Amino acid sequence: MPAQKYYVVWKGRKPGIYNSWDECRQQTDGFEGARYKSYKTEVEAKVAFKQPSHIVFQGAAKKKNSASNIQKNSSIIKNSLSVDAACSGNPGKMEYRGVHVETGEEWFLMQFDLGTNNIGEFLAIVHGLAELKRRRLNIPVYTDSMTALSWIKKKKCGSKLPEDASTKNMFELVRRAEKWLQENTWEQPLLKWDTEKWGEIPADFGRK
Repeated sequence: MPAQKYYVVWKGRKPGIYNSWDECRQQTDGFEGARYKSYKTEVEAKVAFKQPSHIVFQGAAKKKNSASNIQKNSSIIKNSLSVDAACSGNPGKMEYRGVHVETGEEWFLMQFDLGTNNIGEFLAIVHGLAELKRRRLNIPVYTDSMTALSWIKKKKCGSKLPEDASTKNMFELVRRAEKWLQENTWEQPLLKWDTEKWGEIPADFGRK
């Protein structure tokens, strides 16, 4: 499981310190000029909340998305699946998930003690394709990773991360994913999410 983080919201619907990303997102998602940042300890968060002048704000650094923004953007295919990965360090604790673009519903989530962001992005796409096949849905899959898309095209994970006891379970899944790609075909389009124009992909973990 990801380590506990504390989220400071200086500018949002209700400024304060929050114990989860979901609580932070409720205060900042769609709020113009939102300013917030995550911290590893509650003490750091309390100090930062009182002295915000020197802080590099996460909310000011990247364009964020909200459900209303997605609905208004005619360039985005709403009935689609978005996938993304997050890694605490690279390598480090890694997780990936799939989120339906139109509804914001999380369709799957996987977590590993050690991995890389690129591996997570690769696995997320394959997991997404397999999930769509299971549900018998022919809708696009969005990813913001060109590296993962190139690996999918080759049907091979290109990571150089060593396989040992700490990565054994993850690499077992990688091999299963490669085998799935070699044995299956799919009609679902794999599309690149345009972060610069559209903001963060809906599956983003918001922990950058």
